[in-house]
Amino acid sequence: MSEAVLTVSGLSLARGTREILRGVELTARRGELVALMGLSGGGKTTVLRSVAALEPFDAGSIDVDGFLLAPGPTPREQNLAPLRRKVALVFQQHGLFEHLDALRNVTLAPIHVLGARREEAEAKAGALLAALGVSHRTGALPRQLSGGEAQRVAIARALAVDPPLLLMDEPTASLDPARRVDLGETLVRLASEGRTLVVTSHDDDFVRDFATRLVVMAEGRVVEEGPAREVLANPAHAATRTLLAGSTQSPPRRR
Repeated sequence: MSEAVLTVSGLSLARGTREILRGVELTARRGELVALMGLSGGGKTTVLRSVAALEPFDAGSIDVDGFLLAPGPTPREQNLAPLRRKVALVFQQHGLFEHLDALRNVTLAPIHVLGARREEAEAKAGALLAALGVSHRTGALPRQLSGGEAQRVAIARALAVDPPLLLMDEPTASLDPARRVDLGETLVRLASEGRTLVVTSHDDDFVRDFATRLVVMAEGRVVEEGPAREVLANPAHAATRTLLAGSTQSPPRRR
């Protein structure tokens, strides 16, 4: 069995009297594409934000490829440089900087976080954009990109620091079925190259076709997990059955 790149143990988080996460346990291994599913408000996005040190938590621990996050206030950014090399988060609405074109969005972190030379950063950015099929959009601003193009530029930006762990929040939400298939095939390829991906999704067909493993959350806890196809075909927990009964996503089709 491959090594764990992400280990979340007993993760708990409350906002006032409301418990958002209640002892979440999650492991993702090298080369896995792990899907997090659950009804809205179940804590999926909060887990991703906690792993990326964008959200403080109250109890438990997070280990990202040897970098440990502990309960309490989020560490200062200058203390998170090692983590920023190990994990990247692609937001649901891509989060690209609107005043920067695609190429400059992708080179931002390598230049300003890793201290790469501009020529080196631009060469790597160009290669990533080409690999993701958007090399022809390097000079486009985010508002000039389609939803699928913006998603791919955001992935390129995340990969520019070469992190072993890539997090994605609802990556298929704004994509049509054909683009969902394109994205799924891209993510499978990234996993096959040795990266670990953790993706939140409401799209059970996307998860069935592309995820290695499925983790189902309900009310801030993990309630079921296993191989994606097996869990979706034979859900054991009532929360999983409720989730699947309410799914309205159109199925992607593999080409």
